[in-house]
Amino acid sequence: MHLSRLRSGALTGIDAVPVLVEADVSKSGDPQTVVVGLPDATVRESLHRVSTALSNSGYGRSPGRVTVNLAPADVHKDGSLFDLPIAVAILLASGDAEAEAAAAGRRVQAPRGVPLDPSTTALAGELSLGGDVRPVRGILPLAVSLRAAGVRSFLVPEANAGEAAVVEGLDVYPVRSLRHAADLMTGADAGATRPVRTDVAAVFAAAQAGGPDFVDVKGQESAKSAVEVAVAGGHNILLVGPPGTGKSMLARRIPSILPPLSVDEALELTKIHSIAGLLPPGVPLLATRPFRSPHHTVSDVALVGGGTRPAPGEVSLAHDGVLFLDELPEFGRNALEVLRQPLEDGFVTISRASGTARYPSRFMLVAAMNPCPCGHFGDPNRQCRCTRMQIQRYRSRISGPLLDRIDLHVSVAASRLRDLQSIPAGESSEAMRARVSAARAVQAARFADRPGPRTNAAMTRRDVERFCHMDAACLQVMNFAINDMKFSPRAHDRILKVARTVADLAGHEELRPSDLRAAVAFRSLDRSLWD
Repeated sequence: MHLSRLRSGALTGIDAVPVLVEADVSKSGDPQTVVVGLPDATVRESLHRVSTALSNSGYGRSPGRVTVNLAPADVHKDGSLFDLPIAVAILLASGDAEAEAAAAGRRVQAPRGVPLDPSTTALAGELSLGGDVRPVRGILPLAVSLRAAGVRSFLVPEANAGEAAVVEGLDVYPVRSLRHAADLMTGADAGATRPVRTDVAAVFAAAQAGGPDFVDVKGQESAKSAVEVAVAGGHNILLVGPPGTGKSMLARRIPSILPPLSVDEALELTKIHSIAGLLPPGVPLLATRPFRSPHHTVSDVALVGGGTRPAPGEVSLAHDGVLFLDELPEFGRNALEVLRQPLEDGFVTISRASGTARYPSRFMLVAAMNPCPCGHFGDPNRQCRCTRMQIQRYRSRISGPLLDRIDLHVSVAASRLRDLQSIPAGESSEAMRARVSAARAVQAARFADRPGPRTNAAMTRRDVERFCHMDAACLQVMNFAINDMKFSPRAHDRILKVARTVADLAGHEELRPSDLRAAVAFRSLDRSLWD
């Protein structure tokens, strides 16, 4: 055989494109290996790893010219995942793998297994110089894409096998070395390596155990009520209060009352973390909602994604979860302003010369800040040392357009030290999650006829007009908020969305004045804090 064909894939965003790896081995011509098909520098470098791995695995070097083609040629290929398919394709084209397998079988008189069909088999993995197979990023999106393209068998590094085995209908073979992969392709493995399968139900069950709980939060009942409303409707929330009042403690417990991830959500989330190389070792599937808390020195690229080779940022890593920005005014102005587009659209598009990548970024923004530079404005235990001008300058670091995109602005008051001992334990996350799930179920039924997020926070202008009807009493409350408190037109719609969520939690089909008053109170800092 002088020509062989194998399957692999190239990553594009959180998806993948099937790639055909063709190898032609000629006994004549200059002894060199050439890769064509729009490979980048990492793929061209792989030729040195492949050549050395073949030699150290006991295979001879072809005396002639080797041409490797990665098709389609108009798709950019990068990463080290092509090492293994290129090496095995060369072995099959040269006949070395089959000859080695036959010779080994004669020496030990071992039975031959059934060779894998190259037309329905895909490979991915990085090679060491000694021929060992190392893990790579993006195995899950590769597995999903290849399965849809008709691949039935997938040879992956052992460390990636559990991740790939999440995909139904795909035989995933964990491979340790180049020789191991060649034996599987030729049948010399004799069936010793069996496909693996990941028990998704067991992964979800294990993920639900433990974690922070709201029962640990003493007091702060108004803040916890606001957090429950925010989670129930998918709203963004800003917590304002002196240091030590529990803002971070509240934020870190928000994932515990979010509804559990569905399997589809878990797959999409795992794809993002797999692409970023942040999937924890031994975790084949992320079954809990993420909580991302970047430091305030984070750059705008790290926050929304980008780079020479586009990679997901914090807003995408927090997809279907929580993005917590502590000390909000300390973040760079550019970093805060780039949040506006993903907050509105639910995705980030990164364009580079090599192509365009689109990453989902539908997250709940939870921000926290002090009321002033020293942090003690309104603190009954400490005296504020800031001047009025310093306070105004500090608060003005957050732009009005960004503030308008945060639905709830909540004051987290400091408790008096003598009262802390007498405050009872808080309500459990389980009880709060039950109410949140019931409200989310109402919203899911309300928006059942449309794709995308089905929460009140995602309502369009037309949805607001349809589902947030106000009677005369409600209009009186809203007119007071708009005229006397001078809310912006954007705030008008967001107040109605929050009121709709308050009504869902209370079991009201129609908005009531009490729902509007609660929504206005949750946004009262919109003007009192900044003015």
